[in-house]
Amino acid sequence: MNRKIRWGIIGLGKIANKFASDLQLSNEAELYAVASRNQKKAKDFAEKYHSQKCYNSYEEMAKDEAIDVIYIATPHSFHFENTMLCLKNNKSVLCEKPMGLDSHQVRAMIKEARSRNLFLMEGLWTRFIPATEKLIDLLRNKSIGELQYIHADFGFKGDLNLESRVYNKKLGGGSLMDIGIYPIYLSLITLGFPTHMNAVARMTETGVDSYCSMLFGYENGEKAILESSIEADTPTVANIYGSKGYIKLHSRFHHSEKISLYQDDKLKEEFDLKYQGNGYIYEVEEVNRCLRNRMIESPKLPHALSLDLMALIDQVKTKIGLTYTNQG
Repeated sequence: MNRKIRWGIIGLGKIANKFASDLQLSNEAELYAVASRNQKKAKDFAEKYHSQKCYNSYEEMAKDEAIDVIYIATPHSFHFENTMLCLKNNKSVLCEKPMGLDSHQVRAMIKEARSRNLFLMEGLWTRFIPATEKLIDLLRNKSIGELQYIHADFGFKGDLNLESRVYNKKLGGGSLMDIGIYPIYLSLITLGFPTHMNAVARMTETGVDSYCSMLFGYENGEKAILESSIEADTPTVANIYGSKGYIKLHSRFHHSEKISLYQDDKLKEEFDLKYQGNGYIYEVEEVNRCLRNRMIESPKLPHALSLDLMALIDQVKTKIGLTYTNQG
């Protein structure tokens, strides 16, 4: 493929605007088409980000043979439906996190992609930013010795509009699915899959969690203490503790631009890790690289990791009594 990779975007909300803006930073890709159920919204978005085409039908855009890959940026509860639509029209997909509402959906999406030899990846942009790459490098080099435990929180004060996306059960709302996924993901790439876990939550009148606290335990005794909240603005930092020191991912840890390395209770080194644009360019370039190399999954964020992530979220949901009625 000598030409630029042609991207499409389904769902043109806040996150799609950030993504489309960053897409223009890539020399390897172009925004070819966008789709919204609202024709004016699609037209305005296409003009703003120089998309060649705009559609008021997801189905029509999915059938456009010129598109190489589609970014799904709709609310959580539509990720499965929209991704399967694209895959069944032979389009590779980058699906915004969480990939689905449960493990059944994620398994079905991966099975469909593999059966068609199509690329599929969960849009966990935090995996690809410079800070995460540095963290993985520090851990690989045993900079803090043997890992002992991590603590990570993510909280913001919701607007208390019970009809909004974060409170709406039909849209996959709640702190766990929206932002709790980030601390859980961090625990997976640092400590792996836990052997046992517990979780407690506070629920809203709409039936989703407004606060969730999780404790994961591991085979060698390591622990992960994780929190998510739409009740309050929390520090949103992550500390990874080891036998020789600890690493601090500064706020907000899921797109941190600063890491502090402590050894023997002293600040050893600080890393300033600025990212380009809104930070989405790095996952864009990873998808571009994988497509050019005819890969169906990214080695940095493989299907197995998305399956583990959703399996963990499912366990937390069971513990706190959170269910979604429109699961596939």
